Amino acid sequence: MAAQDGRLEVAIILVNEGYASTAVGPLEVFASAGAMWNEMQGAPPDPLFRVSTASIDGGQVESAYGLRIAPDCALADLGPLDLVLVSASGPVPSEWMARHAALPPWLASRYRAGTLVAGVCSGVAFLAEAGLLDGRRATTHWGVSDSFRTRYPRVDWRSDLLITEDAGLFCGGGVNAASDLSLYLVERLCGHRVALEAARALLLGMPRMVQSGYAVLPLARPHGDDGVRKAEDHLSAHFRRDVPVDELAAVAGMSRRTLVRRFKEATGYRPGGYVQMLRIAAARSMLEDGAASIQRVAVAVGYDDAAFFRRLFKRHCGMTPAAYRDHFRQRGL
Repeated sequence: MAAQDGRLEVAIILVNEGYASTAVGPLEVFASAGAMWNEMQGAPPDPLFRVSTASIDGGQVESAYGLRIAPDCALADLGPLDLVLVSASGPVPSEWMARHAALPPWLASRYRAGTLVAGVCSGVAFLAEAGLLDGRRATTHWGVSDSFRTRYPRVDWRSDLLITEDAGLFCGGGVNAASDLSLYLVERLCGHRVALEAARALLLGMPRMVQSGYAVLPLARPHGDDGVRKAEDHLSAHFRRDVPVDELAAVAGMSRRTLVRRFKEATGYRPGGYVQMLRIAAARSMLEDGAASIQRVAVAVGYDDAAFFRRLFKRHCGMTPAAYRDHFRQRGL
C-alpha cells in the first residue's frame, strides 16, 4: 500500500533489552534505497521507503548495553504499513516476553490486514509468540535456536539459514543479519538493481541465504504445500546436479504426476524451470563477487556447456554473464 508519493511504508519496532544495530541497520538500509546511490552518482535522490520507528507505548527504549533510543511514535499511532520489522530483544523470551505482551497480538493483527512482517535474531520470537510461524519455516540466531524449538515446537526452525521467507513472514538469523534481511526485503520489494545499488552505497555485501555458499533466493510465491516445500528445499540443496523428478517426488512423498502438478500450482514453475532460476541466482552472485571465468561459473552452477549457460543467462537477465559482471561487480567506493 504505497503512499501517494510512491514510497513504501515501513515501521521498525524498537524493543527493550535488545541490540540497537538490529533497528538502526535496517533503518539505514531502507532509507538509503533509491537515494544514497543516486546522490553519489550526481542524480536526484528517489527514496523508495518512508521509515518510522515505534515502541509499544511510544516511550524510549534501552538497549542491552544502555543505549537509549526515542521512537517516532507508539504502535497505536502507526498508520497503514507495507512492512513491519521487529528488532532483537534479549536471548531468553521467558524473561522479557511478558514485558512486551502487547506486541504479538498487534503483529498478528497487522499480518491479517496484509502487512509483511519480519523479525531479526531473537526478535523472531515475537512472530512465533503471535502464532504466525506455526507450521512455517523460520530462522534465528543459532545460540537461541534450541530454546526456541522448545518454546515454539510448531515452528519449522531452520537455524542453518541466514534468511527465511514463508507466506509474507521474513526472519533473519544473528544480529548482523539485520542488514542482510533488510537488503533482501529491498530486493523483494524494489528489485535487484535497487538492492545492489544500496549495498554498494553502504559498502555491504548482498545477502546470503546461508552462512556460506551462494546466494540462492527463494523463488516461489507463498504457499502452504508442505510436500512442495520439501521438494523446494531438496532442489535448493542439490541444484548443481540434475535431480530426477522421481527423486523429487519421493522426497515430497507423492507420485511423479502429482508432484509436477502441485509444484507448478504452488510455485508457478515446473521443477526444471525452478532449478534454472536457482542456478541463475547462484551464477549472478558469483559474477557480482567478480568471478573471473565464465566457464567456471557455468560448471559451478551445473552447466558443462558454457555456450548454453551464456544463452540461458542472457535470456533471464537481459545481458551476457560478462556484461552482468562488469556492470554489477561489487567494488569499494
